[in-house]
Amino acid sequence: MSLCCCSAGSRRLLLPRVFLGQRRQARRPLLHLRTTATAAASSSATSLSTQQQRQVSLYVDALLYWNQRMNLTAVTDESEVMTRHVVDSLAVLPPLERAYTSRGGDISGIRLVDVGSGAGLPGLILAVARPSWKFTLLESMRKRCTFLEHAVEVMELSNVDVVCDRAENAGQSHDFRESFDVAAARAVAELKILAEYCLPLVRVGGLFIAAKGHDPHEEIRSAKAAVGKLGASMLDLCTVESMGPHGQRTAVVYLKERTTPKKYPRQPGTPSKTPL
Repeated sequence: MSLCCCSAGSRRLLLPRVFLGQRRQARRPLLHLRTTATAAASSSATSLSTQQQRQVSLYVDALLYWNQRMNLTAVTDESEVMTRHVVDSLAVLPPLERAYTSRGGDISGIRLVDVGSGAGLPGLILAVARPSWKFTLLESMRKRCTFLEHAVEVMELSNVDVVCDRAENAGQSHDFRESFDVAAARAVAELKILAEYCLPLVRVGGLFIAAKGHDPHEEIRSAKAAVGKLGASMLDLCTVESMGPHGQRTAVVYLKERTTPKKYPRQPGTPSKTPL
């Protein structure tokens, strides 16, 4: 395990297009988004092109509009969405790419599954930043999947599929089990639960990256046995700059070393009720 300091690929399940009203046009001036990085990670800092900034702007408009009718985010201020969601999502890219390339991986065509995607964070933002990657947004709530399909269309993203299912089902599916290079999750569940959702989806040699709070050390210790049972071990622990109340978050990166035993993930609901 190393400690560092830095900052800031499936099938398409088509869902009914339910429009809760006419689309809003993006009206904010385009922002030049750059992840804040230390000198050690400055080469990994992410700059978005004008077109990518436009896609992010369209996403934020859609999120805030749909959020008036369904619970997508507690953050309702436009500037806060940019800093606490968009920049926070981009911040996982440097540690992810560094960990992936350190294992000899080619980052040009990564297949990434965003588990418990919710409002599409971090998956949709990463899909904008890395158009050569293939993304699957895995979300169990149909209403949220409908929003995700809408956002993919509005943002004109051709590298994103939406799958409406539980992680426990996807992890036992022939189509998805151990088929992704990276599984990512942000604010979904405690690590020992999240590991059972994510690691069965990752190929041997791939990565599981969880965006956690400013002090996840007890959670990491509690998850160690579960992670081992699922065939992985910690590879990296990286603090990233954040606009959240504590000023930083932690990217916890695990390496999938062995095939996950077939009994995992367990039946839907079991991982959260009876964690490993």
